[in-house]
Amino acid sequence: MTLDQLPPLRESLAEHDLLARKAFGQHFLLDLNITRKIARLAGPLEGRTVIEVGPGPGGLTRALLEAGARVIAVEKDPRFLPLLAEVAGAADGALTLVEADALKVDEAALIAELGAGDEGLVVSNLPYNVGTPLLIKWLTGPWRPASMSLMFQKEVADRIVAGVGDEAYGRLAVISQTVCAARTVMDLPAKAFTPPPKVASAVVRLDPLETPPAPALVTALERVTAAAFGQRRKMLRSSLKTLGGAALCEAAGVDPDARAETVDVAGFLRLAAAV
Repeated sequence: MTLDQLPPLRESLAEHDLLARKAFGQHFLLDLNITRKIARLAGPLEGRTVIEVGPGPGGLTRALLEAGARVIAVEKDPRFLPLLAEVAGAADGALTLVEADALKVDEAALIAELGAGDEGLVVSNLPYNVGTPLLIKWLTGPWRPASMSLMFQKEVADRIVAGVGDEAYGRLAVISQTVCAARTVMDLPAKAFTPPPKVASAVVRLDPLETPPAPALVTALERVTAAAFGQRRKMLRSSLKTLGGAALCEAAGVDPDARAETVDVAGFLRLAAAV
């Protein structure tokens, strides 16, 4: 059997008697036209190694394989493994299944075991309940993907791409935009999913900056943004008091009387460097 001979996703789900689990934040994309568009938005995938988290019934998985990617699919829910094994059987060795919690996975080790010879990228319709922690892991951890094309709840996507002064601007925007260029590349209504969630979704593309910050600076930035946005209505002299308060702000050339949402990414990097 080849990929184009696989049964429709709805038939596969019915055959295996599978339903989405709310506890796992599962909402399935069953429209292959949509999953193929997401694969295209991720860029040229021929011969690339792609890590996909939470493949579920494998709609996006099929699209990634059709685009010529080598896919490492990390699935926590064992109910989907038999269905995904059918996709693997039609993928001529291009699909590797890993039953694991993606928050605990060593992506670099998985890629090395595959012998792929490239750094790998991430393309995923992320489970809603772990989307943000996974993004932070990939932004700040030892393994940095070559690019990320990730689907989130629209509210989370807006927080990633927000600019200073925007209502959604906060810690997630600062950390994301310190490491990557981030932009929304696709919006999806709730009705595109099965079952439909209560909110709309969006795909965010994140590409690493040419000159990434040093890991120590990112670690310091996490501390600064946690303190500043943890008390975002307070002036920085107060919210950053445990890190140096007004003296820290002055050393970084940032107004101590400013509030977190008015400080741009460059300002937070100066604060992190001063820490």
